[in-house]
Amino acid sequence: MAKKKTEPKPSSTVAAARGAPARGFRHHLVALVKGWGPPILIFLFFRTFLIEAYRIPSGSMIPTMLVGDWLFVNKLRFGPVIPFTSIKLPSYAEPERGNVVVFVSPPQVDQPDDPTPVLVKRLVAIGGDTVYMRDGVFHLNGAAQRQGYAASHNPVGDPSEVHPLYEWQHRFEVKGTRFGAPPAQPTHDNWGPLVIPPGYFMMLGDNRYQSKDSRYWGLVPRANIYGRPLFVYYSYNGDDSDRPLPFLTDIRWGRIGHWIE
Repeated sequence: MAKKKTEPKPSSTVAAARGAPARGFRHHLVALVKGWGPPILIFLFFRTFLIEAYRIPSGSMIPTMLVGDWLFVNKLRFGPVIPFTSIKLPSYAEPERGNVVVFVSPPQVDQPDDPTPVLVKRLVAIGGDTVYMRDGVFHLNGAAQRQGYAASHNPVGDPSEVHPLYEWQHRFEVKGTRFGAPPAQPTHDNWGPLVIPPGYFMMLGDNRYQSKDSRYWGLVPRANIYGRPLFVYYSYNGDDSDRPLPFLTDIRWGRIGHWIE
């Protein structure tokens, strides 16, 4: 007796419709993660612990840095911060007088929408220094500091400006010293002498009359120091360009590669 031929069972259309796309999606997802995961992790590691980009938004550091400069900042130098914590990793150097540094601002009570912005200024005094200004000349431990960096060509503003934010200075003033008595009312060009406490720094902009700096919002603690700018990797005229799309049509080619000092 001939055996009955067994017909193959039809495949399940529902199973095929459900299974194949699911296996395909997982395959593509795994391939995507394997392909892009390592580069993204490397980028995040570099950005968090080593190098980060920073854009100059204002003219407070003219001529050292210009509006529209984009910088690479060395975060490892002064100790990077572990994300989502306040834990600072060890540094291989300490901030020094004359360094241009990137830091988190002390709270600025006059701008509640952004009270602690990331800023870039020049570090002019460290803990233990006595500082004051007379007729617009900054003095460090009794010695007048010529404002170099070609900043002497910057425009001059109102030297007698009085501002309520200057009042913080009274807590650090010293009297009866060889540096003279502090003025009863600090002004833009005449204030101090102040003694910088240990672990704190004073920051000033090179463009003194266009800079909101330590004279206004106070001293910067060591924990706030973020990094040190390295060089300009891209720059365009972001201040007064009359060209359309200046980030493409008004590039400052001569600024690219400029090292920050």
